Amino acid sequence: MGGLGAIGVPGLIIILVIVLIVFGPKKLPEIGGAVGKTFAEFKKSTKGLMDDDDDDTVKKVEKKI
Repeated sequence: MGGLGAIGVPGLIIILVIVLIVFGPKKLPEIGGAVGKTFAEFKKSTKGLMDDDDDDTVKKVEKKI
């Protein structure tokens, strides 16, 4: 199977309509904001982990020299 990429535009529209029916139009902006903040925090955390790994690699190379 193609995974998540196989959903396509019609599938995304159906999902959006279902979410709109379940949560209602007033709750949707709050949910969108919470999801956005969660993704931003996740991205910041993963970037911090990657930076830490880079720092560790530099320290190991400096010790060998």
